[in-house]
Amino acid sequence: MVEATPQLSPRVVSSWWRSATYACLVVLSIGIATGMSMFEQFKAQIEHVQGKLKDTAQVKYIAVLMDDKQAPAMLVTMALQDNALQVQRLNAVTEGREDTMQLWALSDGDPARSLGVLESKGKTLRLTATERDFASATSIGVSVEDKGGVTQAKGPRLPYLFKGPVVQKAL
Repeated sequence: MVEATPQLSPRVVSSWWRSATYACLVVLSIGIATGMSMFEQFKAQIEHVQGKLKDTAQVKYIAVLMDDKQAPAMLVTMALQDNALQVQRLNAVTEGREDTMQLWALSDGDPARSLGVLESKGKTLRLTATERDFASATSIGVSVEDKGGVTQAKGPRLPYLFKGPVVQKAL
């Protein structure tokens, strides 16, 4: 007697599994494409912010000038990118009709260096300056001079109306 070997039927994958596999491949492809797109957008945003940061003035030197009662009178800041001093008045003191306020860079043992005349009576103004003007300055002073200011050779009229130390900010 010969025994019949049972015939194994060929395995057939159900159409449900096949459809599920295709759906998973589509979802995976969409996920990869979305991730790559988000990564490219993120890189573009980083480049944009870095560009804005490079263009934004970064303050390197700060001085708060105090009056004789040790109340803040002026804020002087210098940004390296635009080679300018930003002077902001913090009190209501203004020049007289025949007077001018003049800004001076002061350093120990050296004569005062004029940084300019404060010609505007507004709350803020800009004066051109370089980092070299601040490199050795330990403080900033404001003197009251005759209309138009004085030459550096003549020097400031003392005592200073406002004075304060220069702080070099870490960038």
